[in-house]
This record gives sequence, structure tokens and C-alpha cells, in this order.
Amino acid sequence: MKVPAHTSPEAVNAALAKKKGPVSQFLANNYRHFNAAALLDAAKAYDAHLKAGGKMLVTLAGAMSTAELGISLAEMIRQDKVHVVVCTGANLEEDVFNLVAHDYYERVPHYRHLTAEDEQALLDRHMNRVTDTCIPEKEAMRRIEQVVLTEWVKAGQAGERFFPHEFMYKILRGGKLKQDYQIDPKNSWMLAACEKDLPIIVPGWEDSTLGNMFAASVIRGDVKSVHTVCSGVEYMIWLTEYYAKTAKLLKNDEGSIGFFQIGGGIAGDFPICVVPMLHQDMARTTVPLWGYFCQISDSTTSYGSYSGAVPNEKITWGKLGAKTPKFIIESDATICAPLIFAWVLGQ
Repeated sequence: MKVPAHTSPEAVNAALAKKKGPVSQFLANNYRHFNAAALLDAAKAYDAHLKAGGKMLVTLAGAMSTAELGISLAEMIRQDKVHVVVCTGANLEEDVFNLVAHDYYERVPHYRHLTAEDEQALLDRHMNRVTDTCIPEKEAMRRIEQVVLTEWVKAGQAGERFFPHEFMYKILRGGKLKQDYQIDPKNSWMLAACEKDLPIIVPGWEDSTLGNMFAASVIRGDVKSVHTVCSGVEYMIWLTEYYAKTAKLLKNDEGSIGFFQIGGGIAGDFPICVVPMLHQDMARTTVPLWGYFCQISDSTTSYGSYSGAVPNEKITWGKLGAKTPKFIIESDATICAPLIFAWVLGQ
């Protein structure tokens, strides 16, 4: 929708939200300044990026799956608003943990006041705490371990190798867990991704519960080779090929690949480096930079903090360009991401 150049931001936002739902209209009316305005600007630019024919890569750090971001992210995946997910090993597995063990989770709203003895009592009950939410070891972690171990052993015996997310897709498609679902399946982003065969990249998968379990299975001799699960370097090689191929196709349609980062850490650091690697290490300088960048983070800008670095710092590393649309929302992703997704979904 075109609006005159002199029109106020509030009028522009209202015009854009007019054909959207009540959540978007609420944002347009109330989110006018500071982090609220940054959120709405990022959402509008995400929307525009897709409408221009672009693709979007979304990264998940922290404990977004335990925060049940799948309630909104799954619909984004189903409606082709997300084209690649890069996540930590924890986010890969914890969506599936929640899928099969949600009824056994316990919320601890008074977590700030727990004593060391209180924490020990949770450990004694095998309740692993993530902020205000406790994940039940037996019902979640050990249940998934038994199912995925079968796939690891099977692959190892056949001399086959798969990425961590491919093993998760195998157990979801195999149907062994279906009778144990304890949430509405439409709220699982992993199920939505599996149905779409969405590319997922999991750098540093070894730093996860299942990564630890896989290492233990190799030590015990259950799985014969550590190479049964493909490595992070292989993920980077895959991403390099995907990025170069997709960027070339999109360039013909004036589109590009965007980068929507939730949190910091390896989930964001790993994939964004594919562009400078292509340029600087492979001399493929015609490959375009990321075409959109947004980060939601509560990490503060300080000495040496990459997660808290302002987006312009990435220009010096060859990741973003001077004219790349850039947004940083210094807030809680569990609050902000669903609102941005609601705008993009037209809710």
C-alpha cells in the first residue's frame, strides 16, 4: 500500500495494519517508540523482504523451544515465512521433549527465590530447571534417547551417516512417538519443519543433551563410529552450497536471503559467517550479502560482546552491507518474536 512521503509514521503503520488482524492493529497503534518502534520496524521490513521475493533464515538460541515458541514459529514455517532454521542442539531436541512430555513439566514461577537445597530437591526428582520451567528427565530426555538410539545404531550398522536434524526427522516420521504427543501437534515447530522437510542447521550439536547421550553411546560401544552423526563443519559446507545457489536464483527475481536472529551465541554466529567465508576464503565475491538483518537480544553492548554488538559492527566483517536493512530489538525474545511473527502472518 502506497502512502504519501509526508505521512506520519503512525498513519503509515495504521494503513499497513488495516488489512491485518487485531494483534497487528494493536502494534500499529501502540508500538511507536524505542524498542517497541524497533520491533514494528523490523516486522514491517520482514514482511517487505518476503513480498519482494526474499527468503528468511531464522536462528534460535537460548531456550526458545522450552519457552514454546513453536506456538507461533510452527505457523510461520507452515506458511513459508521461514525457509531455513539454525538452532542450538538444545532447541532442536527440546521442542520434541515438550511434544511428548508436556504434562510432566513443572513451572516454578518463584525460581528467583530457590535456595541451593531447593535446587538439590529438584535434581533428586530428576527435574532439570530452565529458568521457571523444569524438564522431566525420565519422561522427556530418556524417552527420546531410547527412540533415537535405535536410529543411531541402525545407521551405524548400515554404514550410513545423517545430520542431527535428520535423525530427529526420522523418529518423527517413524510414528513411534505419535501416541505420546501431549500438546497440539500444530504447536510443534519441529513437526512443522519435518512436514516441510525444512533445512535445519545445528552447529555445536555436541553441546546438547542428545549430543552427550550420543557420545556416551559411542563410548559404551552401542554406536560403532562417532562419524554416524555428521559434524558442524559439514553443516557449514551444506549452508555454503545452499546460500550460493539460493542467492543466485533469488538475484534474478530481485530477492535476497534475510537473517532473523533470536538471541546470540553459536546459532547466530555460525551461519552469518557463510558470506565472508564465500567472499574471503573462496574468492566468490559476486555472492550477495545478507539482504535483511534483525536481532532480538537482551545482551548489552560491552567490551568484546558479539551477542551485544550493534549490527554495524558486522559490516567490518563482511557480513552485512552499509545499506542492508538492520534492526536490533533489545528485549526479551519470548515476548517480541511472537509479536513480529503475528505481524508477518497478518494476525
